[in-house]
Amino acid sequence: MAGKEKNKNKVSYAKWGYIFLVPFFVIYIIFSLIPLISTFYNSLFENYRSGLTQIGPTFVGLQNFVTIFQSDLPKYFGNTLILWVLGFIPQITISLLLAIWFTDLKLRLKATGFFKTVIYLPNVIMAASFAMLFFALFSDEGPINDLLISMGILGVPFRFMSSVWGTRGLIGLMNFMMWFGNTTIMLMAAIMGVDKALFEAAEIDGAKSFQIFTKITIPTIKPIFIYVLITSLVGGLQMFDVPQVLTNGKGTPDRTSTTLIMFLNNHLYSKNYGMAGALSVILFIVTGILSLIVFSTLTGGFQHKKKAGEKK
Repeated sequence: MAGKEKNKNKVSYAKWGYIFLVPFFVIYIIFSLIPLISTFYNSLFENYRSGLTQIGPTFVGLQNFVTIFQSDLPKYFGNTLILWVLGFIPQITISLLLAIWFTDLKLRLKATGFFKTVIYLPNVIMAASFAMLFFALFSDEGPINDLLISMGILGVPFRFMSSVWGTRGLIGLMNFMMWFGNTTIMLMAAIMGVDKALFEAAEIDGAKSFQIFTKITIPTIKPIFIYVLITSLVGGLQMFDVPQVLTNGKGTPDRTSTTLIMFLNNHLYSKNYGMAGALSVILFIVTGILSLIVFSTLTGGFQHKKKAGEKK
């Protein structure tokens, strides 16, 4: 009897876990799942405005997808990847170096908190404000051109906004400056989570700094590195505000800086909801495939080695 009374007095905490999950699922269904299903649904209809006349919605099946693939979609996809790579390569390189320096106790760096705050500050600045600042700095008669001319590096102003790689370089530089601070903080957290005994044992065995970095640090923080790479890739495919503001929505010169989301925005601006829905679905599928490829490529070798070790 005493045992039964104890069981009755026990509080079941399992149900509270499910109760706390309810708000997440409600928000996800309302703001993510329903819009996702609606986008797939609208992509199958012809639905746009021609002047004051509303055309549709008329069911057209996959015709919107065929039309999208017959457009300049490959060009815009290539532009988006190029702009992402131009920003991500320096971002991950500088972030790794800073993360290692800030976490190395031997260097005994002073005022690290101040420097961490400074490098993170660009991340909290609106991208539109950043783009407007760069537009003013690198304009034909801006301070950067004045400085280069006064130093004798240039004889005439360089037209950054009229040059393909000049414009792409500025977009890549802005993306790098806005996000390298966030990446640095994440990599620092990953490195600080590594057992210090591993580094000490490696030093006792005579390993050099580069060997410790390649054989211990990188393999240990690999999960965080993969996370940074995938989230950066997803963000790069969704790049919009920086090139939109810098080029005034035109993707100049000759649409070489037009991204996929800028192309999508053009359809939304013209109220061609069927084409916009089809492009959104394509972007969703491409993002999923690329993320899966990156994840499986970077984790496949590790999992294969782990399985081989288990068999032994």
